[in-house]
Amino acid sequence: MNRSKAPSVNLSMFSNSGELKSRIFFAIICLIVFRFGSYIPLPGIDSKVMADLASQNSSGVLGMFNMLSGGSLGRMTIFALSIVPYITSSIVIQLLSFVSKTFEDLKKEGEEGRKKINQYTKYLTLLLCIFQAYGVAVGLEAMSSQSGNAVVDPGVFFRFTTITTLVGGTLFLMWLGEQISYRGIGNGTSLIIFSGIVAGFPSALISTFELGRTGAISPFLIVAIIFMAVFMVALIVFMERSVRKVVVQYPKRQVGNKIYGGDSSHIPLKLNTAGVIPPIFAGSLLLFPTTIASFSKSTESEILAFLATYFNHGKPLYIAFYVALIILFSFMYTAIIFNPDDTAENLRKYGGIVPGRRPGKNTSEFLDYVLTRITVVGACYLSLICAVPEILISSYSIPFYLGGTSLLIVVNVVLDFMTQIQTYLYSHQYEDLLKKVKMRGRK
Repeated sequence: MNRSKAPSVNLSMFSNSGELKSRIFFAIICLIVFRFGSYIPLPGIDSKVMADLASQNSSGVLGMFNMLSGGSLGRMTIFALSIVPYITSSIVIQLLSFVSKTFEDLKKEGEEGRKKINQYTKYLTLLLCIFQAYGVAVGLEAMSSQSGNAVVDPGVFFRFTTITTLVGGTLFLMWLGEQISYRGIGNGTSLIIFSGIVAGFPSALISTFELGRTGAISPFLIVAIIFMAVFMVALIVFMERSVRKVVVQYPKRQVGNKIYGGDSSHIPLKLNTAGVIPPIFAGSLLLFPTTIASFSKSTESEILAFLATYFNHGKPLYIAFYVALIILFSFMYTAIIFNPDDTAENLRKYGGIVPGRRPGKNTSEFLDYVLTRITVVGACYLSLICAVPEILISSYSIPFYLGGTSLLIVVNVVLDFMTQIQTYLYSHQYEDLLKKVKMRGRK
């Protein structure tokens, strides 16, 4: 097991790159636009009622999606659906490429295939947006609190305006994410989610300190939470940078009087290949029944009562199912992302061999064996990072933003952002060197 070098940025290189500064500035402006839009409410919504409903259902699946949307869902703004439908569509298309021959062939077509897959992802995003927006509109009309109804004037016109606004908001965020990726720096979709989560950190910290001031939790526990958060961030950085390097050798070949090849390389297998997808899927799947139970007005159903009692945050049954689902989704998503058979076949085509393994099926079985072992470690790491905060959230009413999933997303996005900056600086440094060499050659 190896740990790849942590990304570091040479400040002198950064100071000389005017284009990089403009790219970062452009990304910041786009994120400011996103944060500004997350405070524009939907037309016809009573904001006071929505604030009451958001606080009452903060521990359910709405709490998780409210975190991913940067608070837009709780405030029911034009970006309430956020970029989540696009992420869901991307995952669905990835699943289809794993089980469908058509999408699998598209992945092998290179750039043209990638464009077609991206187009299908956008079409699916539009369909999901319309479906979810209609569900939100109908659900809002049925919501009420002690302050009154959530919708001031329900009806066909409200549903039409809500669907149009929410769909337009998500499509705009999808376009904004693409602009950040192409004209800015970093992955636009990830940065949008990152900015929404980070925007909720200050209020979460203030709420935690307020609990200590009122005596709800002890000052010692607050200090312990801070140290635990620092430790978790360090653990996430260490584990996310860890890779298992599988050595690959290329045989020498003679062409005329010259000998080519004979190089040695490696295949870096990440310890956590699945990323943050398993915790998000597991949390959404587990919190969905409790959210339905909380919205139900019937208290006589034994099933709903059981769900409301034993599937809340921090309950032993909830934690057990949460860990089991994280492990399950870790293996499932890893199998989708990395295909040992395709990797072994590509190695065979280009003459690469894993020392001690025959090309083809034997190499594929070895890669699958190694990947299974490191996925066990990665799944256990994800379970630890996500399960411990769940217990604290339940026992001490710590805000949802301080959960393991939010820390995973934030740290992963920061690492990816720093890596892309480093890659950009080095690539442009090499381009400048090549230009200088060409100029000297002409002289």
